[in-house]
Amino acid sequence: MYTENWWRPDYFQGKKEMLKQRGEILRDIRRFFEQQDYLEVETPILQQSPGMEVHVHAFQTEKLCAHLEQKTAYYLQTSPEFAMKKLLAADMGKIFQICKCFRNAEDSPNHSVEFTMLEWYHPDCDYTDLMREVVAMIRYVCKTPITWRGMSCDVMRDWDVLSVSEAFLKYAQIDLDAYLDDTESLLKVAAEKGIHIDGGEAWDDAFFRIFLEKIEPHLGVGVPCILYDYPAHMAALSRKKPNDPRYAERFEVYICGLELANAFGELVDPVEQKTRFEQAMLEKKTHYGDAWPVDTDFLNALEHGMPETSGIALGIDRLVMLITGAEKITEIMAYRP
Repeated sequence: MYTENWWRPDYFQGKKEMLKQRGEILRDIRRFFEQQDYLEVETPILQQSPGMEVHVHAFQTEKLCAHLEQKTAYYLQTSPEFAMKKLLAADMGKIFQICKCFRNAEDSPNHSVEFTMLEWYHPDCDYTDLMREVVAMIRYVCKTPITWRGMSCDVMRDWDVLSVSEAFLKYAQIDLDAYLDDTESLLKVAAEKGIHIDGGEAWDDAFFRIFLEKIEPHLGVGVPCILYDYPAHMAALSRKKPNDPRYAERFEVYICGLELANAFGELVDPVEQKTRFEQAMLEKKTHYGDAWPVDTDFLNALEHGMPETSGIALGIDRLVMLITGAEKITEIMAYRP
């Protein structure tokens, strides 16, 4: 259901100029990828498996299979990742997509349950090369310095590039390497830093409490920040670093304290991917009493052979919000979902 009184003329007051800027940004994004010889693709929004994230919630629907006289559960995609990787396994080469994604229970000034995602994959590209590519893309689209919520960020200057460990040391004075396998000690040091800790927290809880309070507000202020090499158990669909398997080839892009993009040196091992998927769904079942089915077509595509690839997902709405200076994500949408 859309917001009440959307039909009133005053609801759209000021929207036209914002939507015009949004359209120009989308055209610039497409122009950038065309110049880099990417193929634009379009994959189905309805998926039998919407992902493998433990704490992401999908919208579920049903498909009536008349010839089978039964209904099959389908989900609105939380990301086009699995579908696009199947195309990579079919030798499609460099691909990108701009599409609608849906995540239930996400509604805040920085989140919308329905949002627009830019996702692209570059075969035979190291994740450090992808860092340089996302810098080039954002500089191509952002033609002036960004001012947002009282902060400024100049994308044309040299970007900060920090490992997660370096960020913990710089902003929280915590040597993360010393606590990677020690939940109790990380919880204790968080409490010593004045961060509220309840009973029964896991390692991830302490990590994110420290991160959100001590680190994230500093990222991307003045210049954009690339935060790279997350602890291995936070790898998601990224591969572990060959020279340091305690960490994974994953990075995020921050501008004015806002997470804009999430990127991986992609995991292409079908056995490890299946194991991670099953572990994630067990954890999801424990936390929320529900789990998503495994995308067997995706695992089969990995078994067929997916090239070594780096990939990234970037929130279009957040990028538009930053460039235009909009306070809320719904300000740069024609309608509020």
